Amino acid sequence: MGRVKFLPSLFSMTDEQAMWRVQTQDDHRAFVRLLERWEEPIGRLCARMTGDLHRGEDLKQETFALVFEKRTSFQPNARFSTWLWRIALNLCYDELRRINRRGESPLDADENATVPGQRELAAETPAPDVQMAEREEGELVRRALLQLPEIYRGVLVLRHYENLKLREIAEILEIPEGTVNSRLAEGLAQLTQFRPTGPPTRRNALEVLRPVRIFRPLPHGGGSR
Repeated sequence: MGRVKFLPSLFSMTDEQAMWRVQTQDDHRAFVRLLERWEEPIGRLCARMTGDLHRGEDLKQETFALVFEKRTSFQPNARFSTWLWRIALNLCYDELRRINRRGESPLDADENATVPGQRELAAETPAPDVQMAEREEGELVRRALLQLPEIYRGVLVLRHYENLKLREIAEILEIPEGTVNSRLAEGLAQLTQFRPTGPPTRRNALEVLRPVRIFRPLPHGGGSR
């Protein structure tokens, strides 16, 4: 009977409650629950930051391994999502520095292995010409993002693709909201200057980002959206 009561409580508990069980009891069921909730957004973040699905998958796995390894350092009064995003981002930054030291470029990643987009959520299959246009635009954005410095790329990915509020991004990066807003504005400005090489595309990188979630940067001191 206790087991029957346990299962609903496991599925209904908050992230923080689940992490508390992981932290205090090494509860693997609670850890699996966190993994199921968060593996997709963390995978997207890592793939967007590195421009490589395969590398993003490795970093996602490394993120959750590190969460379990550092479980005792999680603060009970902290928000689990903030802690998790921060761990994943730091691993991405470390990987990008390793890539730079080796003289590699994220742009060398397989262009056919595009980062998942919102189309994945649609049930219908788009027409072949629409699929081709989406692949072109996805590659355009991938290349544009990878040419941005890390500090701008991170805030753009968190804001546009993960739909986080300025306040949430500030907490993750441990910087003021005004700094987040400035980085967003500068990142968008740099995207408008991106000029793709190769065959001409229908739209520039900023126009492709616009339907995803474009926004007007707030004045310094403005509140979160």
